Amino acid sequence: MAEQLATALSAYATPPRCCPRRPRRPRRRRRRELLQLVQKAASSAVDTLKQSEQTSLQGVMGKADIAQVATALANADATLQTVIAVRDRVISAYQDVIKMQI
Repeated sequence: MAEQLATALSAYATPPRCCPRRPRRPRRRRRRELLQLVQKAASSAVDTLKQSEQTSLQGVMGKADIAQVATALANADATLQTVIAVRDRVISAYQDVIKMQI
């Protein structure tokens, strides 16, 4: 999950490479690919959080080992921290765009 988000963020950090022999992809296709990447990362984050919640509930009922619960909670925490970091970056980028003069 974190690798997918890191890939998405690094795509914005690096300038696009233009090659005169290779035609560029249409904008709609690039938008669709970005949208699919974001949707996949978001659904992966939600799945991780749901799995962690289920493991925690199993731990409360005594059906899961404490190590499994601790691992699930650590995964949920890492996922949540990643989502918060991405959200903060998106908000920062939006604020930068708003500050631009036309």
